[in-house]
Amino acid sequence: MPNREAKDPDEAKTLADIEEYGCHILYVLEEGEHPPFSYSVGIEHNFNAPELVVVGLKPELSQSVINQYCRRVCNGEIFRIGQRSSGFIGGFDCQFGSVHVEHYPEHFGWDIWFYDGLGFRVMQLIYPTTEGSGRGILKRASGFESGNRFSTRRRHQANSEQPPDECALGELKLMKALS
Repeated sequence: MPNREAKDPDEAKTLADIEEYGCHILYVLEEGEHPPFSYSVGIEHNFNAPELVVVGLKPELSQSVINQYCRRVCNGEIFRIGQRSSGFIGGFDCQFGSVHVEHYPEHFGWDIWFYDGLGFRVMQLIYPTTEGSGRGILKRASGFESGNRFSTRRRHQANSEQPPDECALGELKLMKALS
């Protein structure tokens, strides 16, 4: 783990989660037209895999998705930008997308603190939705590709009440959460 000493209870919780579960997950609240998002801290350090951001889902579901990603990279699975993969949201395929480093300062403050700078990678999970024609289409988490801008400052909410590995949701609950 990077040489970190917790200066407050939030930092202590983050470091403890990274040590015990492999990552800490933060939820950023919706603000105006900008959707909420969750992101991981510590996955790259523990498993040499990019951190993950999930945009637009409810806190419990996005935390479950990030935990599944963490478990899978812990078991040696490798995910790459542009790759499709199942097992994150029901029986649907999702795709991994890039997040340009220019967005890190505005969105991934806890990662910057943990890694002591911008020396980490982040991928976004693009998931199916029934918007548009009613068929499952891949929803891009707008704002993270190069050249696009997202919200400036938004309030982070740590998911501290529920430990990462205890966030399994049944498939029916997953589908309801997407509605």
